[in-house]
Amino acid sequence: MSFQHPDYYNIDELLTEEEKLVRQTVRDFVDNEVLPIIEHSAREGVFPMHLVKKMAEIGLFGITLPQEYGCAGLNSTCYGLAMQELERGDSGIRSFASVQSSLVMYPIYAFGSEEQKRKWLPRLAAGDAIGCFGLTEPDAGSNPASMVTNAKKIEGGFLLNGAKMWITNGTLADVAVVWAKLDGVVRGFLVEKGMKGFTAPEMKGKHSLRASVTSELVFQDVELPEDSILPGVEGLRGPLSCLTQARYGISWGVVGSAMACYDSSLNYAKSRITFGKPIAGYQMIQEKLVLMLNEITKAQLLCWRLGKIKESGNLRPQQVSLAKRNNCEMALTIARMAREIHGANGILDEYPIMRHAANLESVKTYEGTHEMHTLILGQDITGLSAFS
Repeated sequence: MSFQHPDYYNIDELLTEEEKLVRQTVRDFVDNEVLPIIEHSAREGVFPMHLVKKMAEIGLFGITLPQEYGCAGLNSTCYGLAMQELERGDSGIRSFASVQSSLVMYPIYAFGSEEQKRKWLPRLAAGDAIGCFGLTEPDAGSNPASMVTNAKKIEGGFLLNGAKMWITNGTLADVAVVWAKLDGVVRGFLVEKGMKGFTAPEMKGKHSLRASVTSELVFQDVELPEDSILPGVEGLRGPLSCLTQARYGISWGVVGSAMACYDSSLNYAKSRITFGKPIAGYQMIQEKLVLMLNEITKAQLLCWRLGKIKESGNLRPQQVSLAKRNNCEMALTIARMAREIHGANGILDEYPIMRHAANLESVKTYEGTHEMHTLILGQDITGLSAFS
């Protein structure tokens, strides 16, 4: 049965024709290219590399960046809708596109030299190069200021030492945007695959995001040239601004996961016969379905409004925290409720439920945990920091 996206408040009427076309293009891509293979990829624990060029062909990488760099130059709502549809397929597929766009292409565009932009952005947009983002460390997750990865100035460039952890696309990446302290100040560096002393072993044993590559990045006396540094930013403002971009995409993306779980649950409940009638006719099942629709509708409105604020240039990071916090919690709750509606069948990969539920456990944590976004918002509304 084909996917029917919930639109109880006629939110489609708020979308432009271009925005709806982008959503439909990505929806078709997910239906035709992702859903037929994603359960096998998740079961085997491999990322479907053949999708990279196909995603590039429909303009999914750097979707909001200027066309002069080979990008689509579309608005933030288009980007959000694209991430929603990708995550309806799988969080790992959306994560790949999010990292490539928000955490690699964005900082190169925002903080890189013109030479760095010309070298990397067209290749990344075309899927001819893959990027990753190195901020989180084994002992520095929610507090990036405590990072120990460091760069020292040497003749002709820099000497990089340290390690990063939980890096999406790390093993695959041709270029890593790495944040390290130079003379005590956080700076961004472009570290290329194959540089002596740079390794990116893949992390194994995940029960979540199995169709995604997660890696460590290890730097042992890596010599970087002078032009490897991102000249346009100093301090934590650089990586945190990247996280704002990524969190925005996540806020939309998880709505796609929730939609997939709701759609599967509604269809299952109408076809599953128990005690002589479809279980959709029982009050307790209807209550679950209504709660799903209720929360998805709120998240849809929240995302649409957030997109318009972003397009106006007035977006504050705390507003993104609210959406990321709310929507991740919402999607995970719906996934768990969907498993209940599907009964024992909910654990089978004939249905997408357990895959989405497991993925969302990671998505709720990465790019800022639920608790950290709570404290970000708490500080914003009270003026008092609970971080220290």
